[in-house]
Amino acid sequence: MTLKDKLTAQRIYIVLGGLFITSLVVSNLIFQKFFYWYPIDVEVFGSKLFEISVGILPYPITFLITDLISEIYGKKRANDIVVVGIFASLFSLLIIQTAAVVPATSWSPVGDFSFWRVFGNSNIAVFASMLTYLFAQFIDIQIYHFWKRLTKGKHLWLRNNFSTWFSQFVDTFTIVFLLCSFGIIDWSNFKGLLISGFLFKVFIAILDTPLLYLGVYLFRKRFNLKVNEEIELL
Repeated sequence: MTLKDKLTAQRIYIVLGGLFITSLVVSNLIFQKFFYWYPIDVEVFGSKLFEISVGILPYPITFLITDLISEIYGKKRANDIVVVGIFASLFSLLIIQTAAVVPATSWSPVGDFSFWRVFGNSNIAVFASMLTYLFAQFIDIQIYHFWKRLTKGKHLWLRNNFSTWFSQFVDTFTIVFLLCSFGIIDWSNFKGLLISGFLFKVFIAILDTPLLYLGVYLFRKRFNLKVNEEIELL
């Protein structure tokens, strides 16, 4: 690979990292709004089956990006993005706490109470998300590369879905458990949110498989990569 190609690959990696970090941080900020992701009124364990937090919307993007980075750039580069995402989440938490402490003016469109009501639980959300995110993402990367080695780089759909499904269940279970433990969500909603959140992530993982195939195809075509070949960045 030429130096020009490596510089191009480096820039793409940075863009993917930016999308990953943005998706992660935003998901931690918007989690307090809930919605129906499927317009059918079905209850399971006393909770609406298709009710989930809007914070879950950008989250599957992070797993798609780490799978793409794992496939093209390798395990180490995927782990690097995960670590950077942790620091970005901590930094966003620091900014939120600082903004909450600074008193609002009398004419401020958003007062102290409104600001705290929306962002006040973000510190708990980020803490809970940090634990689950760290654990789930590393599980996803480990399983992905296990299947990649086992299949010798073939059957992309297998490692993409198996790694994502398992890691997303761990992520969904842990985040709902912690939010219930902190009193942000009532325990009566635990089972319903767990099942609904996991089903949504499985559904999204199936939908994003063609996107992963497309991304891998474009990378291999642009950089003349063979099956199971990875790009070594500068």
